[in-house]
Amino acid sequence: MAPEPSILAVSVSPHIRSGESVEKIMWTVVACLLPPLILSIFIFGFQTLIITLISVASCVVVEAVSQKLLHRPITIKDGSAVITGLLLAYIIPPGVPYWMPILGSVMAIYVAKHLLGGIGFNFFNPALIGRAFLVATFPVAMTSAWLPPIRHASIFKYMGGGVDAVSTATPLYVLKHYGLGAVIEKFGSISTIYGNFFIGWRPGCIGETSALLLLLGGLFLLYKKYITWHIPVSMIGTIALLTWAFGGERAFGGDPLLAILSGGVIIGAFFMATDYVTSPSQPTAKLIFGVCIGALTVLIRLKGGYPEGVCYAILLMNPLTPAFELWFKPKRFAAQKGALK
Repeated sequence: MAPEPSILAVSVSPHIRSGESVEKIMWTVVACLLPPLILSIFIFGFQTLIITLISVASCVVVEAVSQKLLHRPITIKDGSAVITGLLLAYIIPPGVPYWMPILGSVMAIYVAKHLLGGIGFNFFNPALIGRAFLVATFPVAMTSAWLPPIRHASIFKYMGGGVDAVSTATPLYVLKHYGLGAVIEKFGSISTIYGNFFIGWRPGCIGETSALLLLLGGLFLLYKKYITWHIPVSMIGTIALLTWAFGGERAFGGDPLLAILSGGVIIGAFFMATDYVTSPSQPTAKLIFGVCIGALTVLIRLKGGYPEGVCYAILLMNPLTPAFELWFKPKRFAAQKGALK
């Protein structure tokens, strides 16, 4: 006699019920990430689209090949590999060779994701591992392949003379090595810098420059309740507070807003630190998780040899997610010992 089919599904905690499918959430995140790409093409040139397409295609292909080799179901339609490809492209310079995203995709998808068990089991953010690998392997290309924004005078006349003086060095590099005065000299007055950097008119990685478009995408994810406010707010708030408290002339001039707009804080806070698999699920844990990422970011920026710290701060906190889940797990609603006596 054939065994009766099981009516119970057994899985590890945390157990979260939602009417949203993984596929729908993933493709919604992809849609939220497309506007920064469009602006990047306009600002840096058509090569940013080519790099992004290569990165996405490589991640999808590596995902399919990895699942085939490891005898797992092929799930490339769920959009997770597309998100990894987009994020990997968004956090590399726009002037890198076209073959570099391919190597980053192999490290991100095959090594950081599938060798650790596949989707839902990786304890590092795959896109950030891909970037860290590229920085370690090709440090010159990853720290010098910056492009100045293309001047479109008909649209950006109001941005002032600072745009003409934009150097291919990123604002974070100039701040780190030359101080706030050099940034003002190269990028215009502080009010001009705020406006340009908020829109995305500055050197930087492909998809990290526009705080405006990234914020709009992040706010939509908050509206859909795909993410919560805890990690973005605590991370950004900590970076602002510590920069104000400890920043000097060579460290953003103690300017919290400049510290937030100059690097990858916004894309990291809304689209990377909030990754379901590599971040905690409980509100208190999320708040502390975000605070720790923000503190590590400022520590790396101020005391480390690398101008940006968002990538490594998130990666350093990712393995602690299981511990955060354990430390802040909800109390069980069960009878206390001896209560039934």
